[in-house]
Amino acid sequence: MNTLHAIIIAIIEGLTEFLPISSTGHMAIASAIMGAHGDFAKLFEIVIQFGAILSVVVLYWRKFFDFKKISFYIKLVIAIIPALVFGALFKKHIDAMLEKPMIIALIMLLGGVVLLFVDKWFQKPAIDKEEQVSNKTAFIIGCYQVLSILLPGLSRSAATIIGGMQQKLSRRLAAEFSFFLAVPTMMAATVKSLYDIYREQPELMNTDNLSTLLLGCAVAFVVAILAIRFFIGFLQKYGFRLFGWYRIIVGLVLLILFYTGVIGS
Repeated sequence: MNTLHAIIIAIIEGLTEFLPISSTGHMAIASAIMGAHGDFAKLFEIVIQFGAILSVVVLYWRKFFDFKKISFYIKLVIAIIPALVFGALFKKHIDAMLEKPMIIALIMLLGGVVLLFVDKWFQKPAIDKEEQVSNKTAFIIGCYQVLSILLPGLSRSAATIIGGMQQKLSRRLAAEFSFFLAVPTMMAATVKSLYDIYREQPELMNTDNLSTLLLGCAVAFVVAILAIRFFIGFLQKYGFRLFGWYRIIVGLVLLILFYTGVIGS
């Protein structure tokens, strides 16, 4: 992975992390197209997600640093438990799935079909404030997040937002709670990945690679701030339908590229 590859993938991550179109899927496909393979490339794609997630802490700093409201942190802890359990149990399965762009393309396509109908399914939200979200609701949303872990290309954002809307959260609050939940989720994934690399392949943690990771995190952070601002406004006004069509088109294009041998499956 060279510097140009790193910047391109970081931009893709920043743009797609909070949109319901799968940042993991987009990065995997981009890496396949550019030929950015190897253990460091995999580590890079995980670590820069944390860079993007830090944009949530900056944009919602009042929420994250209001230590008087302990219930907010308790909800995040409860919501992340399913992902931690299933992530540990199915890590090998997840890694194997990420090696198969064809599967990611299929999940991208099917996820797009689902998004076409989400707005019609959940038309009567009853919860518009984070304080109204119960611990039980937080846990259920966390269970939806597991789907994105088991099915790379589904989109963590899409899964948790749909989970929130199914639990009667408004579109805006469902999106924001998805952002909040991403912070501990990606922090745990980043720490685990860095620890594994340090233990098993410490040679990858050299100065050049660390510089590349920092660059990727910085680029993803800046781009993600812009993406979040766009997404909240767009979602409230237009809903999910356009994202659904986007996923379907991308999924079909990728399947054609695989079928014609332009991209290996």
